[in-house]
Amino acid sequence: MKQYANAAKDAKDIGFDGIELHGAHGYLIDQFFWSRTNHRTDRYGGTLEKRMTFAIDIVRACRAAVGPEFPIVFRFSQWKGADYEAKIARNSQELSTFLKPLVEAGVDIFHCSTRRIWEAEFPEEDSERNLAAWTKHLTGKPVIAVGSIGIDRAYRSEEVHEPSIIDNIHWTEEQIRQGHFDYVAIGRSLLADAAWPTKLKEGQLDQVIPYSKERENDLI
Repeated sequence: MKQYANAAKDAKDIGFDGIELHGAHGYLIDQFFWSRTNHRTDRYGGTLEKRMTFAIDIVRACRAAVGPEFPIVFRFSQWKGADYEAKIARNSQELSTFLKPLVEAGVDIFHCSTRRIWEAEFPEEDSERNLAAWTKHLTGKPVIAVGSIGIDRAYRSEEVHEPSIIDNIHWTEEQIRQGHFDYVAIGRSLLADAAWPTKLKEGQLDQVIPYSKERENDLI
């Protein structure tokens, strides 16, 4: 915990506006969340509430190090790099159990990572709310939505009949207008074209260099 707290304080001291803790995609913090990777029998393992302990301790340590006003963002996902169908929370009640202790520990903003931003997270409960919308509904905190907004298929998907970039943008704008989430993030689009946000703002999407896996490999 001390290393996380020290890094948070260093970020504040050198002038950053906030920090984001990465608790998604099967990385260290997320490995504690997921029952398939957390087989511990101490205070950090067992029920979902106990599997939350590691992250809660980290958030509390960071909050103590940076004070009450410095923003802490927490990124999380259901899916993992080794399992796109993984679920930490199988319904909104379990998602609430997951989120509320993080709020109490000091998280200000949630970054809700999905492969397809337009997909409902719990379609049997609500046919439209994605993970970010559920998170905002359950916590009242600002949320960041992400998931294939600026490309024509989801991460590592071979499907070719997914919504177009224009469809994604229009859908996202409507969701923001309705107050379902506050911000959006893009990733792979920027790997292909660093000017993507500027071109979107200026109505020049037809001039965007499209993302492709081959181009990403070339850049890396």
